[in-house]
Amino acid sequence: MNPKVLRILEFDKVIQKLQSLASSDLGKEISASLVPDTEIEKVESMLKETSDGVDYILRNGTPSLWGIHDIRVSLKRAAMGISLTPGELLKTADTLGAARSLKSHCKDAIPQSDNVVIDLIGCLRVEKSLEDKIYGAILNEEEISDNASPELAQIRRQIRKAQDSVREKLNEIIRSPRYQKFIQEALVTMRGDRYVIPVKQEHKNEVPGLVHDSSASGATLFVEPMAVVEANNVIKQLKVREQNEIERILAELTEEVRAILPALESNLDILARLDHIFAKAKLSLEYNCVCPKINLNGAIVIRKGRHPLLDPETVVPIDFWIGRTFKTLVITGPNTGGKTVTLKTVGLFTLMAQAGLHIPAMEGTEMSIFKKVFADIGDEQSIEQSLSTFSAHMKNIVGILREADRQSLALFDELGAGTDPAEGAALAMAILNYLHSRGAISVATTHYSELKVYAATTDGVENACCEFDVETLKPTYRLLIGLPGKSNAFTISQRLGLPEAIIENAKEFLSQDDIKFEDLLLNIERSRAQTEKDRIEAENYRREAESLRAEMEMRLKKLEAQREKVLKEAKEKARR
Repeated sequence: MNPKVLRILEFDKVIQKLQSLASSDLGKEISASLVPDTEIEKVESMLKETSDGVDYILRNGTPSLWGIHDIRVSLKRAAMGISLTPGELLKTADTLGAARSLKSHCKDAIPQSDNVVIDLIGCLRVEKSLEDKIYGAILNEEEISDNASPELAQIRRQIRKAQDSVREKLNEIIRSPRYQKFIQEALVTMRGDRYVIPVKQEHKNEVPGLVHDSSASGATLFVEPMAVVEANNVIKQLKVREQNEIERILAELTEEVRAILPALESNLDILARLDHIFAKAKLSLEYNCVCPKINLNGAIVIRKGRHPLLDPETVVPIDFWIGRTFKTLVITGPNTGGKTVTLKTVGLFTLMAQAGLHIPAMEGTEMSIFKKVFADIGDEQSIEQSLSTFSAHMKNIVGILREADRQSLALFDELGAGTDPAEGAALAMAILNYLHSRGAISVATTHYSELKVYAATTDGVENACCEFDVETLKPTYRLLIGLPGKSNAFTISQRLGLPEAIIENAKEFLSQDDIKFEDLLLNIERSRAQTEKDRIEAENYRREAESLRAEMEMRLKKLEAQREKVLKEAKEKARR
C-alpha cells in the first residue's frame, strides 16, 4: 500500500493507538510494522487472531503481560559465550516469568477449541528453576546477593570483618589525644576503595601515612595511616576475590541461559506475537468493533460504521454499501456535512480490515480485499512545485487512473473542483466513467449538479447525499444512498435573512432545467421524509402489536395452566 494513502486515510493514527495498547517494546514493534495485506488467506488469518484474542479476554479476562523484555541482544551475547550482566539476567528471568504467568492464566481458562491464543500459550516453555536461581542470586542490576554462592557469602563476611577492624583502628587514631589536634574532622571516610581520615594540610607530616586525595580548597588531606595500610590491602585482595566470584556466578548463570537458548528465542517470538494479538483485541473492545466478513468481489457493506478517531459520544454512525448493484457512488451535500468523513471511514475500514483489525461497526458488516487503495483527499497544493490546487489534484488523479483496475478502490474528495465548474464537472464525469469501465470501485464527493444527473442516468452509478436539516441549518451527518443531495443554498440564505427579492432575482439566473431538477430533489426529499415517518410509525405499531400478542399468549398459558390444575383436582376428587 502507498504510504501516502495510509497517511491520508489516517491509518497511521490507528497504528499509534494500537502501539499504545501493547505492553512490551516487542509488541509495539510488531504493531508499528502492521500494514494491510492483499492475500485473503493472510487477512482472514490475522482477523481470526484478533477474534481469538477478544474471545479469550471476554471469557477469561486480560492476562498480565508484565515482564516481557526485548532480550534479543542479550541472547546473542550469551550464544557468543559472553557473560551477561546482572540487569540482562534479571530481564531474562522476567521474560521467563511472563511465560510462566501466561501458562498459569491459561491453565485456569475456560477450555476453547481452535483458539490461536491458547495454542500459542501452550507452546511456551517454563523454566522456573532457572528463573528462581537468577532471582535468588541477583538483587538488582547493580548488586549480587550474598546467597548467590557459599564462597561469595564467606568472602563478604571476611570483608565486613576486615572493614570493621580498619574502622576501629582509625577511630582510635581520631580519638587519640596525640592526633586530635591534627585531624580536620572526627570522621572516617573512603577515597577509592581505601579507608582514610581527614588531616589538616599544615599537619600532614604529623600523621604518618599515604595521601590519597585533598579537599577542593586544599586545606584538608585524606590520609591513610600506616597502621591500616596492610589491613586495607587485605580488604582490597578480598574485593578482588569477591569480583572473581561474581564473574564466575554470572558466567555460570549465563551458561544455563545458553543451554536453553532455542526455548528462550521461541518464547520471545511467541510472547511478542501474543502481546500484539492482545493489543488488537483491546483495540476491538475499546472501539466496540466487529470482525467483518471478507470477500474478493469488491462489495463493501458497512452497518452503523463509526470513524474510530472521532469522539464516540458525538460521531454519527453511517450505513454504506457499494459493489453489488453499483460500483460508483457520487456523494453530494453541504460543506461540513460529513462527506469527507464518509470517504475516510470507507477507506480506513478497508485498510483496517486488510491489516487484520476489527472495525467499529455492527454485525453484518462486510469488506472487500483490494490490491490497491487510492485516495485524493485534502488540499495537495505545493508552493515548492508551483502547482495550483487543481493541478496538484489532477497530477494525483493521473497517477490513480494509470494504475486503477477491477481490484482497486478509488476515493475522491470534491472531484473536479478548483477550475471552471462546467469543465470541472465534465472532467469528473469522464474520470468516473473511465474508472467504471476499468471495473474499479469508486466513491466521489462533489457539489456539481451535473454529477447528480450523471449518477441518476448511468447504469452502475448511484447517488448519495449527506442529510441536512434546513430547520436547524445543521447537517445530521447521516448518509442517504440512492438520493442526490439538494443544494439548499436559497433556503439557507433565506433563513439567514437574505432579502426575498435577491433570492427571487437569483432564481431568474438559473435555467429551467436547473429549477426543475432542484424541485424534483425537493419532492424526493419530502417523499423520503414522509416515507421515513411512515416507516417509524409502522414500526411502532408492529412493536405494539407484538407486545399485545405476547401478553395474550402469556394470559392464554396462564388460563391453560389453571384449567389443567382444576381438571387435575376434579379427577383426584372423583378418584377419592
